[in-house]
Amino acid sequence: MSQAHHTHPGVWALAVTAFAIGVAEFIVVGVLPAIANDLGVPLARAGGLVGLYALALALGTPIVVLALARLPRKPLLLALVAVFLAGNLLSALSASYELLLAGRILTAVAHGSFFAIGATVAARLAPEGQASRAIAVMFAGLTLAMVIGVPLGSLIGNALGWRLPFFAVAVLAALAWLATARWVPALPTPAAGPAGKQLASLTSPTILAMMAITVLGFGASFAAFTFITPILTEITGFSTHTASLLLVVFGIATLVGNLAGGRWAASLGWALALQRMLAGLLLVLVVLAVALPWRWAMVPLLFAWGVLAFGMSPGFQAGMLETAQRWTPRAVDFASALNISAFNLGITLGETLGSGLVAQGQMAITPWAGVALVLLAQAPLWWLARRHARPEVDPVRLQGG
Repeated sequence: MSQAHHTHPGVWALAVTAFAIGVAEFIVVGVLPAIANDLGVPLARAGGLVGLYALALALGTPIVVLALARLPRKPLLLALVAVFLAGNLLSALSASYELLLAGRILTAVAHGSFFAIGATVAARLAPEGQASRAIAVMFAGLTLAMVIGVPLGSLIGNALGWRLPFFAVAVLAALAWLATARWVPALPTPAAGPAGKQLASLTSPTILAMMAITVLGFGASFAAFTFITPILTEITGFSTHTASLLLVVFGIATLVGNLAGGRWAASLGWALALQRMLAGLLLVLVVLAVALPWRWAMVPLLFAWGVLAFGMSPGFQAGMLETAQRWTPRAVDFASALNISAFNLGITLGETLGSGLVAQGQMAITPWAGVALVLLAQAPLWWLARRHARPEVDPVRLQGG
């Protein structure tokens, strides 16, 4: 293996935590009825464990990262993993819905802050020009959780009790803490401007453009994916069991796409890689919308969809880091946090559009909502790519030196 392609062991340690985080984030979906029954709450209220998790992550991540901007990275990552562990223990031991929700919110804030700061650490541990590949390895832990951790956790949780998966995630978090302590090196604390200067990145057109690309591009898949199981059973005509197997196919595709997307972003540059993957996603969603009644078409379409939808993740994050390093160099971690929020805002946007269509009895046209979002993502991506191509020195002007 060449030095250029060597992955620092610290990046693998970050991936272990990302795997635990992925299981913690998505496991609730698989055991939601069991939680509702055990805690005596309506299923709709129990659903808040998913929606409020995403909201806490989107709102809390930038605030926490801003507050902790001047702390050394390695101790901060260790502290966030410890908070994540505590949140899952609180969830596992909860005797009421309110306590479980508190554990989930604590977990969500640690989740978002870890990914925001961890992405910048992974990029710093990568060889020159390979930041997007290092970020992809870290994010691979999250996608691997969708393939292995969540199905296994759901099976265990429904058979032996919903609390057991939360205890398992706490054990994973302890292993992740040890891996981080062992393999993530102590890095110099990056220069961080005053809070006001970091918050000023929220008014930077380039930062807002990159957030828009992430919200629209990542959110495009979730109008249909949120309802993929009823789509496969009610429209395509698969059995529930087959639909579950097809979700594993999609999960494997997300892992393949995440790793491939990191390579593409490193070799082509994040902007060109995103342009090509968005074009591919546009085509897949159009064909999906037309081919929903055809069972034979679903397996290749689901695989291509998963590869493209999650293959863009490293490019989105690498694009934000490069944009922040150029235009807001004293707010790189904060900009990374904003992009983690953008991922979740994209999920919320896609789900909201899809839910609106489903409420009107139009589940079959949810892929077209994704097509619209992909088309909208083209404008900020084209504009930002042109800005990056210009040899201008905006950081001096925007940051006051």
